[in-house]
Amino acid sequence: MDGQEQGEFQRHFWLTRSVARVMGINFTEAMAEGQLTDGEFTDLVSNCRASGCSGFCEIWLSAQTDTPDAAPVHCPNASALNRLQRLYRPA
Repeated sequence: MDGQEQGEFQRHFWLTRSVARVMGINFTEAMAEGQLTDGEFTDLVSNCRASGCSGFCEIWLSAQTDTPDAAPVHCPNASALNRLQRLYRPA
């Protein structure tokens, strides 16, 4: 992976983690509890990278002032993130 590819991967790594964090999801905890595998996490980042919607994601993230009820509609990882949110969001 060259420097540009590495930078692009890191951008989507942080976008994926940021959306999850805003939703109340801790990937480290989910992995430790067997709710998310390393491979599934890698797939989430890859899906983000391939989607071409990072601009929408950045806008969505900047608009969040409270824990959202669901992942952004445009997110290719919405179903996985929504599933994890249901597991980890306080009732």
